[in-house]
Amino acid sequence: MRLTYERRIHLLALGAGLPGTLVALILLWNGSFSSGAAWTITFFIGVFWLGFAFSVKNRIVFSLQTLSNLLAALREEDFSMRARGAGSGDAMGEVMVEVNALSETLRQQRLGALEALALLRTVMEEIDLAIFTFNQDKRLRLVNRAGVRLLGHPVERLLGFTAEELGLGACLEGEPVRTMELAFPGGSGRWGLRRGSFREEGLPHHLIVLSDLSRTLRDEERKAWQRLIRVLGHELNNSLAPIQSVAQSLESSLVAATKPSNAHGDSFAGIMDDLRQGLSIIRSRTEALGRFMTAYAQLARLPQPKLLPVRVSDWVGRTVKLETRVKINLGKGPDTVISADPDQLEQLLINLVRNAADAALETKGGVEIGWTRKRGQVELWVVDDGPGLPNTANLFVPFFTTKPGGSGIGLVLSRQIAEAHGGELTLKNRTDARGCEARLRLPI
Repeated sequence: MRLTYERRIHLLALGAGLPGTLVALILLWNGSFSSGAAWTITFFIGVFWLGFAFSVKNRIVFSLQTLSNLLAALREEDFSMRARGAGSGDAMGEVMVEVNALSETLRQQRLGALEALALLRTVMEEIDLAIFTFNQDKRLRLVNRAGVRLLGHPVERLLGFTAEELGLGACLEGEPVRTMELAFPGGSGRWGLRRGSFREEGLPHHLIVLSDLSRTLRDEERKAWQRLIRVLGHELNNSLAPIQSVAQSLESSLVAATKPSNAHGDSFAGIMDDLRQGLSIIRSRTEALGRFMTAYAQLARLPQPKLLPVRVSDWVGRTVKLETRVKINLGKGPDTVISADPDQLEQLLINLVRNAADAALETKGGVEIGWTRKRGQVELWVVDDGPGLPNTANLFVPFFTTKPGGSGIGLVLSRQIAEAHGGELTLKNRTDARGCEARLRLPI
């Protein structure tokens, strides 16, 4: 039978006092003591021996039981208990010091975790996003206030139901980040989906976040219509106002010419000159209005790119040869082939080079073009030594231009082409010198 730890401590304590006790008894009974005195002394020696052994056992066991109680309290997340007698100088005291320090550390960590959890719950409840968590069986475990409003039932009637029963089955399938058309009791429309995973108690769980895109899209659509109406109204008024003024002047001249008192040849010749001038103005304004509508149609009808292999060096070199007004320094870049629409890329680079050349002509400067390859992208830059731009905030607003006679669609069209290829186009003033820097990034 295996002895317990307490019994082994007890036996060790008895064994430690056994030699001294035996020596004392031998000397006692071999001495000149009376029988009564010998038995009395023997009794006291035995009591002291056994008492000492029990005291040693109880002292050790009591310290271990105290340590066990402290660890049990920590396991039950009761960090208020502290060990007495903790201090340096003895082994058990140092153990108690470390236990007290551990308890304080865990108390601070638990307090921080509770505060973080309270903050997380507050954010989840107040955020205008519907958040759902499902366990490995696809049953709802957690939902925030926005999700409750979306599903149209109290939380008690939602927990435990499967994603299919709640109308969220499609959200657990397919791409983790996408937009979807969904209909719920609390709202329908276009939703942005983000799906993730986490583990709780070692088991996999799913996290679904739904954001309502309908309101944002409607706001953006309304703003786009407002901008379009302002631009169209401005251009139409610029053309219609002079046409209306000239038409009224011609009408007055014709009325005056039809009167009998004004039937002279000189008067008729003057009227004909006015008619020619007025019609010329009307024709020029209608042509300008036609060019404006053609430019807008070009923005609205940009076709999808037809992807073909394009060697960057050939594309850049071919485009640079089209600009002969200024000197262009063409830097050497890595030999790279990208998948793109060569016609659209050529139009994009023509716009950038033409803008850079126009700016360089103002200061008799030059233009520099180069490219590099980094992180799976081709990055191309067009740098000029022009005067720079006074306003870079509206560069990509349709029909905004800083050049006299400019259409204001070149940069907008260029950015559309870049984004249609999965790339990015930026334009900003240089910080190291005067002039502008256009940067085009395209995926390889």
